[in-house]
Amino acid sequence: MNYILLTFISIFCFQVSSAQESSLKLNDSAMGIYKSNPDKALTILEKALKISEVKKDHNLIAKSKNNIGIVYRDLGRFEDAKALSLEALNAKDSMILASAHNNIGVINRNLGLYNEALENYLISLRIYEAKHMEKEIATTHNSIGLVYSYNGINDKAIEYHLKAKDVFEKLGNKKGISEVYNNIAIIYANDGQLDEALNYFKYSLEIEKALNDKKGIAESVNNVGAVYYYMGEIDTALSYFNQSVEIEKSIGNFAGAGSSYNNIAQTLVENGRVDEAKQYIDSAYHYAQKSKTVFDIESALLTYTDYYERKGNNKLALQFYKDYNKLHDSIMNFDTKSKIAELEIQYQTEKKEKEILSQRADLAEKELDLNKKNTQLLGLGVFALVLALLGYLFYNQQKLKNKQLQKENELKDALVKIETQSRLQDQRLRISRDLHDNIGAQLTFIISSLDNLKYGFKLPEKLDTKLQTISEFTSATIYELRDTIWAMNKSEITLEDLQSRISNFIDKADIASDDVDFKFNTMNSEVKYIKLTSVEGMNIYRIIQESINNALKYAEAKHIVVDFSAEMKALVFKVTDDGKGFDIENATLGNGINNMKKRAQDIGADIEIVSEVEKGTTIILNTRTA
Repeated sequence: MNYILLTFISIFCFQVSSAQESSLKLNDSAMGIYKSNPDKALTILEKALKISEVKKDHNLIAKSKNNIGIVYRDLGRFEDAKALSLEALNAKDSMILASAHNNIGVINRNLGLYNEALENYLISLRIYEAKHMEKEIATTHNSIGLVYSYNGINDKAIEYHLKAKDVFEKLGNKKGISEVYNNIAIIYANDGQLDEALNYFKYSLEIEKALNDKKGIAESVNNVGAVYYYMGEIDTALSYFNQSVEIEKSIGNFAGAGSSYNNIAQTLVENGRVDEAKQYIDSAYHYAQKSKTVFDIESALLTYTDYYERKGNNKLALQFYKDYNKLHDSIMNFDTKSKIAELEIQYQTEKKEKEILSQRADLAEKELDLNKKNTQLLGLGVFALVLALLGYLFYNQQKLKNKQLQKENELKDALVKIETQSRLQDQRLRISRDLHDNIGAQLTFIISSLDNLKYGFKLPEKLDTKLQTISEFTSATIYELRDTIWAMNKSEITLEDLQSRISNFIDKADIASDDVDFKFNTMNSEVKYIKLTSVEGMNIYRIIQESINNALKYAEAKHIVVDFSAEMKALVFKVTDDGKGFDIENATLGNGINNMKKRAQDIGADIEIVSEVEKGTTIILNTRTA
């Protein structure tokens, strides 16, 4: 009876093991061909999934689902792919988890979810680093580089791409080399270095053809066409784009087809072949919506805007532009880049802490060996000598530990300081860039639109005057925005720089006000060495600007004098006019004066307003120097 039971258990274990082996082989077979024959790969993977589900092997179920998700991803079916890889996260096997997180990262990147993509990449990277898997580490570095590239952080993008390239070349991995060169070429193209970009893309295309990777061939052909477009060789570009479309459609890659159709449509519209473009825009938008590829949906909306504008249908052009802005703002919010930078800092800090812990462990091991050897030697000496040597050893050991702890503390302080400075600078540059690129561009678009309305249509006089007022207000807003960007791009502002900025403002005011005489008394000595923070410089500039504007608008002044001087380790700024003045005790202070007082309070400065009816006004700002 026992023999029969043991035989049954052996047969059962053999069947389970055989089923597991069969499922693994099917998975490996499918992933070896999915690039060239995705339909066949899906059929094999679905068979492997059924075997795993029958045997209730959770790890193999997760592996099969994630692999199906990878094939779906390459076919542009992002939502289906993401759902399957999320289900795979319940696996116990760390390698399956790493692959699932990596696939979700690629999908999130294509959907415009850059923060989430970077988080997934970093999780998979930690697993690969723990197992010293060079190829997978390089692949993940390459993917992280793409996230930085899409967000315009090109120096970081190239840093990660080059890390990946070195490893792929060491391993002789041609597919990896092709993908790295392709990604670096995109950065070169965006920077206008077209010859370098074309060489990289063509080299990548040759590798993909040698590998017979249809998806890789389609992407490289599309990229070569894009470079020819930027070089002005339009017919050659269209030929490459059409080749890419045919390949992408043949393998069922909706995302790739949408991207190539977008390129054809943009090329036709921008080169005046508007009537030919409509069918390609419709196809681009259809495939982009089908694959839910955010970047291609945005491109299609912008091409629709350009198309209808050229066709003279401004109503539809404006509607598509609004749709584009709504989608763009929903994914490219002001927090994206700072969040990416924060994740990078967290990852780098974690690596440094692990290195410090490793150094501590090595040092402790070396100290232990030294103690053992010294103890053996000291045991041969006399008792007094033993005590002396042990005391000396203890002293040296403690001294060594103190030095090590001191170095570690210094290193941590330096890291914190560098991280803080880097984060502040990144945020400052990010905000100023977003203000310039987004708000500045939109204000300019408003002015252009108002001018088009004024000159394109015969408008009633009141409406024309109102539009002129809005245009002038928008222009003034742009100048104030530029002043803000000027201050934000500097960590500190010299007094010389501030004087120059005030002088430019006074020159403009002088040109605009024919009946007013301006005089600017500047400081000439040591102005280069007097420095202010960007916040102080901006607030002082705004207070002086508001003082001059008030004198022009309300005081009816004939003379305005601006004085810069230094008194008792303090800077004194005065704005004096000979206007009609006002009774400070009884006057109701407006927003302008209240804003000046608030700005002075924010930088710890004193502001005094001296005015007398019919005798003019003087505003004195007193601030300490650094």
